Amino acid sequence: MSRLLRPLVVAVLVAGFAASPAVASPSQDAEVLAAIQRDLGLSAEQATARLAADKAAGAKAADLRKRLGDRFGGAWIDASGALQVAVTDASAFAGGKVVARSERELDLLKSKLDGRAAAAPRSVPGWYVDVATNSVVVKSHPAKLAAARAFVAASGVPAAAVRYVTTDESPRPLIDVIGGNAYYIGSGTRCSVGFSVNGGFITAGHCGTTGATTTNPSGTFRGSSFPGNDYAWVQVAAGNTPRGLVNNYSGGTVSVAGSQEAAVGATVCRSGSTTGWHCGTIQARNSSVTYPQGTVTGLIQTTVCAEPGDSGGSLLAGTQAQGVTSGGSGDCTSGGTTYFQPVNEILQTYGLTLVTGGGGDPNPPTGCSSAEATYNGSLASGGQAYQPNGSYYQSTVSGAHVGCLVGPSGADFDLYLQKWNGSSWVVVAKGDSPEANESVTYNGTPGYYRYQVHAYSGSGSYTLGITNP
Repeated sequence: MSRLLRPLVVAVLVAGFAASPAVASPSQDAEVLAAIQRDLGLSAEQATARLAADKAAGAKAADLRKRLGDRFGGAWIDASGALQVAVTDASAFAGGKVVARSERELDLLKSKLDGRAAAAPRSVPGWYVDVATNSVVVKSHPAKLAAARAFVAASGVPAAAVRYVTTDESPRPLIDVIGGNAYYIGSGTRCSVGFSVNGGFITAGHCGTTGATTTNPSGTFRGSSFPGNDYAWVQVAAGNTPRGLVNNYSGGTVSVAGSQEAAVGATVCRSGSTTGWHCGTIQARNSSVTYPQGTVTGLIQTTVCAEPGDSGGSLLAGTQAQGVTSGGSGDCTSGGTTYFQPVNEILQTYGLTLVTGGGGDPNPPTGCSSAEATYNGSLASGGQAYQPNGSYYQSTVSGAHVGCLVGPSGADFDLYLQKWNGSSWVVVAKGDSPEANESVTYNGTPGYYRYQVHAYSGSGSYTLGITNP
């Protein structure tokens, strides 16, 4: 059990928003970097610098999206590695690229195409928002552009907002062989574990329908959606222990630290049993793809290669979970395009918690009702407070740190878990949605921790429930 301590020397207890410390071991870091060097043609120094820059860019883009609202036109990492920001108002962000449409407007236009997905011709393998060109990109087989344009026109999307890209893609679900660790569905179809969650794991929806049973590990599909979405979760039977790890196919594993979204242009790596561990970059988010079975929306589009049998496998940006393998085109000899169902959407849909850091508890504590300790406070808009009681606590064992914040109705309160790294406080987990209530779960090693409650907008009283190892 943790115990509360008096403050350390005040001079060094500065609030920090530095990037989370690496959770992977040195050997795991080396394996991730080796794969990035191999697939992206980078030196060790370049790969290390790129991962650090990608992480910082992702955090910056998320902050701008929240602060700028309808003035935010999107953000992406360009070929030089720099973060580019688009805005609809030049005064919104110094140095931003002024564009005609906000990111929200682009997503709304794309949703019109999603609404008519059933009417999309087979020659249109997908569409997505491209923030770099401030347009909705529609893919079309070269000889069928007229059919693509007719589909767009019937959807009510202005021609000026659409850019057409010709491709020979014919995406299909990658279901024949597993990615990550194997599991079997029904009479023997194989797929792969995506990421461990409380009580089981998440995977691709096309791998099995709700109620289907699995072996190795044994379990049951408790939810599945495909097409439209491509996600599912499997509750495992007693005796199976979910771990926050991903097979790197180099004789080891990568420890999952969380699920912070990486920016468009960021480096990502995929685990799959057909082709092993491969890396590439994110081309787009919120991409729609038409498979023979129907259209799936909201996917992550990447340059990572994959082949049939890699379905359901894990996509990581460093140690941050990004998605589970849905499908794609091409192969790992000539290259290709692969799509992933975002992890956070799956977690939110089914109310699941990601298992991180190799933690062995399949059912970590969640929520405020069973919290070990509860703290109350009140904040004005823009204010912040540290808990417990303006101080911090010590954890002497590894395990799950769970915080649950209930804020005032109509406000936007955020919750950050920070850990002392020997010289400053760093954020290791956060809940920063535009809502009043937030929760975080972090599987951490022994050390000093504290929670920061931030009133991003709105004022009022809050309650914070804390449960520690």
